[in-house]
Amino acid sequence: MGIFDIIGPVMIGPSSSHTAGAARIGQVAGRILGEPLKEAKITLYGSFAKTGKGHGTDRALAAGLMGYAPDSGSIRDALHIAEEKEIPISFALSEDDMGHPNVAKIEAYGKNGAHVTVVGRSLGGGRVLITEIDGYPVEITGEEYTFLTRHHDVPGIVAEVCRALAAEEINISNMRLFRKGKGDEAVMIIHTDQCVSQKLADEIAASNANIVYAMAMDII
Repeated sequence: MGIFDIIGPVMIGPSSSHTAGAARIGQVAGRILGEPLKEAKITLYGSFAKTGKGHGTDRALAAGLMGYAPDSGSIRDALHIAEEKEIPISFALSEDDMGHPNVAKIEAYGKNGAHVTVVGRSLGGGRVLITEIDGYPVEITGEEYTFLTRHHDVPGIVAEVCRALAAEEINISNMRLFRKGKGDEAVMIIHTDQCVSQKLADEIAASNANIVYAMAMDII
């Protein structure tokens, strides 16, 4: 356990789970979207739905999606900032059991046409876990450099991606592969010791027709 697990993160708001964690979920979702936010539809579950508004969960999620950090004073005015920027952000409350008390589902739309649905959990102390991207089960914390591909489950994809990273002297710390079924669509998540540039991610995606999408994400 580190010191920040005990004293909590530097943040704006009364709750590390409902405010700082929510802001980080929004930040990660914004990074996954990969372009400026145009619109967002957010569903809150569990404690987020019941007590989140009083803790600023709605404002924190909106702020994170727009790129503001958990310690940004802009969290307090995030919904007004979104209005001024003409970014519609709507919220819905759900009683569905998502297996964790602090869960948000974000449908984010980008100004250049991108669309992504992200499900995230706030684990306490400002820590988060992204558990779904567009219906795929994933595990992303935002605490490591992350490279993600969405691809067709065919032989050679993993080897090809690993060769491309090795050629740039990027070391892999761990890797997980999620797929809907044998030969179906799949998602690969690679954590690395060095930052993967989006330029390299785009080159990897362009190198193989079976790679539908590739994304690089810095530590948040």
